[in-house]
Amino acid sequence: MKAKFLTLLLLASLSFGAHAQSKKTATENIILVTFDGLRWQELFKGADSLLIDDTGLIDQAGSLLSTYWDEDPIKRREMLFPFFWSTIAKEGQLYGNRAYGNMADNTNKMWFSYPGYNEFLSGFADDSRINSNNKFYNPNVTLLEYLNQMPAFKGKVMAFASWDVFPFIINTERSGIPVNAGFDIAKGTDLTDVEKTVNRLQQEIRGPWGGVRLDAFTQAYALEAIKKYKPKVLYVAYGETDDWAHDGKYDQYLLSATQTDKYIQELWNTLQADPQYKDKTTLLISVDHGRGITKESWKSHGARVPEGGEIWLMAIGPDTPAGGEMKMKGQWSSAMVARTVYELLGLSYPDPKAAPAVKEMIK
Repeated sequence: MKAKFLTLLLLASLSFGAHAQSKKTATENIILVTFDGLRWQELFKGADSLLIDDTGLIDQAGSLLSTYWDEDPIKRREMLFPFFWSTIAKEGQLYGNRAYGNMADNTNKMWFSYPGYNEFLSGFADDSRINSNNKFYNPNVTLLEYLNQMPAFKGKVMAFASWDVFPFIINTERSGIPVNAGFDIAKGTDLTDVEKTVNRLQQEIRGPWGGVRLDAFTQAYALEAIKKYKPKVLYVAYGETDDWAHDGKYDQYLLSATQTDKYIQELWNTLQADPQYKDKTTLLISVDHGRGITKESWKSHGARVPEGGEIWLMAIGPDTPAGGEMKMKGQWSSAMVARTVYELLGLSYPDPKAAPAVKEMIK
């Protein structure tokens, strides 16, 4: 196994040397973002009429209507995700509106978080080994780890996540990639005032879940890392939408979805204001799994929920044509992300098991 891994790394390094001479893409930096458990239905149709005013799923009847409700689903989705539909829909691409036969799915059949993130980051499903959310080190090498072993990206790959299992998914023990997740704080002797403040606040404001911090802290650490460390590859994994859904809180689910849209807008604006990143960065956003469509199954996902593997993808960057909402029929998957990232960087993905790239994302 070790010999195979070293061989793949050698091939990756050789590949980088060859491609650096003939690189045709403008992308030099990659920002990966995931929501946890956000449905394609809300992304493409806005707030769900079945759930938005159900007093069993919201705290106060009518409280969401002025903010999120319109008879027109196009207006509803713009109310819920203003950045996505004002910017990415005009300058990038969105996949997964099943109303057009534009299908995006997990290739894994588990339909919960660890298998979904493994697929997203490694390029393939591994249902025989990745079949729980337990804290075990991922045996698969992720795209982040492969990049971190290449001279051009070494030490320039970072991850920030709300869920405390991500150090295991990214396998910090083997990969050496710094992952700030769960209730981790920023560490070091040169902490900025922002990092010191966020460290203190995170320890004072615990949030409602044991293994998932509030996304505001993940966002604050990630933004400060962009300014302080200038990573070439950054992964930000938000978590609130899934946890509020499991708690049966549709109001909080929607509010967190909109807040995450704002966080991503903040990330993008920060990148576009920095010469290292402006017009040289691709932002690719997706989700680990789907969830059900009834009042009860919406709270859940997994193999017993028929819609649990329905996902979505989107991208914006200098090499991605402005296709907006993609309406052609076809099948896409989260497994396609890894090779897509590499081709955007002008590289060949070193693991032959990985799914093909999303060719439409690369002009």
